[in-house]
Amino acid sequence: MHQLKKSISFAFLLLLFAGAVFAQTSRHNRQTTLSTSDISSGLKEALLKGVRNAVDDLGRENGFLDNSRVHIPLPNSLQRTEKTLRALGQGRRVDEFIESMNHAAEKAVPVATDVFLDSIRQMTFDDARKILFSGQEDAATQFFRRTSEDRLRDEFRPIVEDFTEQVGVTQKYKEMMGRYGFIGKALGQDATDIDAYVTQKALDGLFLLVADEERKIRRDPIGRTSSILRKVFGVLR
Repeated sequence: MHQLKKSISFAFLLLLFAGAVFAQTSRHNRQTTLSTSDISSGLKEALLKGVRNAVDDLGRENGFLDNSRVHIPLPNSLQRTEKTLRALGQGRRVDEFIESMNHAAEKAVPVATDVFLDSIRQMTFDDARKILFSGQEDAATQFFRRTSEDRLRDEFRPIVEDFTEQVGVTQKYKEMMGRYGFIGKALGQDATDIDAYVTQKALDGLFLLVADEERKIRRDPIGRTSSILRKVFGVLR
């Protein structure tokens, strides 16, 4: 009986091993059915599709303000004093300031399309294969962040600065904080360089939505609107 149990256990382990080998071989075969051209074309199309959708969503009027996931709040250090500011009769200015930050971000986002397009053009076949078969649903978004975030920051900031200067809210904010200097002393860097804060929040929101778009393309066959997208991302299912 003991020998029989050992034989059954060994047979069971052998079946598990065979199943694992078959699964690995099957996945490898699916990968190799794609040509170099297929992988590069499909991934680049997916990236461009995701970027355009994200930019259109955030670059419209109230694109940041009305989206709770990317809505730009007061800087963390300033949030601790918001109640005090409102109690001092500055509630309207606080609200105007929040709105101006979100509007500044929506003005900056549209320039991202050209920056991302340059990153796509520079993508190598090796980059494309790693992204496609990485097992991470936001691998392409991570690629974008590595290759374009610094340039996007440089492109976004002047637009943010111009907008906040035009509407005059930044100046009002500085005057408000100057009047209540005891509050200003308690604030951190994110509240003293508002333009840098808005720029970073705009970038974070953009990459968040690009990642959302990438997941949709990977998960939803209906969302793969072209034959090349269906072919390339279909191997992952």
